[in-house]
Amino acid sequence: MVSSFALDLFKDPFFIGFNRELDRLSNIHREATRQSYPPYDVVKLDEDTYKLSLALAGFSKDEVEVSVDNGSLIIKGEKTEEDETNVLHKGIATRKFTRTFALGEYMEVDRAEMADGILSVFVERNIPEEKKPKTIKIK
Repeated sequence: MVSSFALDLFKDPFFIGFNRELDRLSNIHREATRQSYPPYDVVKLDEDTYKLSLALAGFSKDEVEVSVDNGSLIIKGEKTEEDETNVLHKGIATRKFTRTFALGEYMEVDRAEMADGILSVFVERNIPEEKKPKTIKIK
């Protein structure tokens, strides 16, 4: 949870232009706290790579969409209509959902895989060469 001091800090005039980013992150956080389906895990594989796993039992890969928009990873799922006339009990949730995750600076979605009811999305930090630290040779 972000303290009110941290939020007020970025409203200081010294941080020019941060208010938009702060508002974007705040909106994503507010929306994410309302979402509880589907359940997910985030695993840090190494310093620059993360794996996001969502439990999507009952969904096929054609019914799930993974996209990136304005620094946000958006995962949507919608089950196509099935004939449920003979279903006696429906315990597997297959409702429509949207999950949104904020991506940090230089974070890019590398790939997405679906197997055994689990959607795995790999996110990697890809720092451009010109932004990496460099040593200047002294003449």
